[in-house]
Amino acid sequence: MADWTPEQVAERFREAAQTAHRLPPVRVQGYFNTWPAILRQPWETFSGDDVRYRFPPDPAAIDRMEETMRWVLWLGEEERHLVWRRVEGWRWRDICRRIGCDRTAAWRR
Repeated sequence: MADWTPEQVAERFREAAQTAHRLPPVRVQGYFNTWPAILRQPWETFSGDDVRYRFPPDPAAIDRMEETMRWVLWLGEEERHLVWRRVEGWRWRDICRRIGCDRTAAWRR
């Protein structure tokens, strides 16, 4: 894209945040359990552990996320935190309280 609008950039950051949340969690490799799986009674399954299913992002979304991550390198550290907090849905009041500035100063950044 040759001409980017602020809305397109904001949408790309939103997509990057969603893609990052859909990636599998980082875990230490090499640990495993040799115990057999627990067989539960039918009445025990009602209070069982909630299984969280994550549908993995497609490779094109990961490529766009990596490109967006490179854009962030052009920002200062405080601006990076501001952008990612806003993309993740933080309210302006909470961002301003965390950064230590008023709302108009945060909007200018």
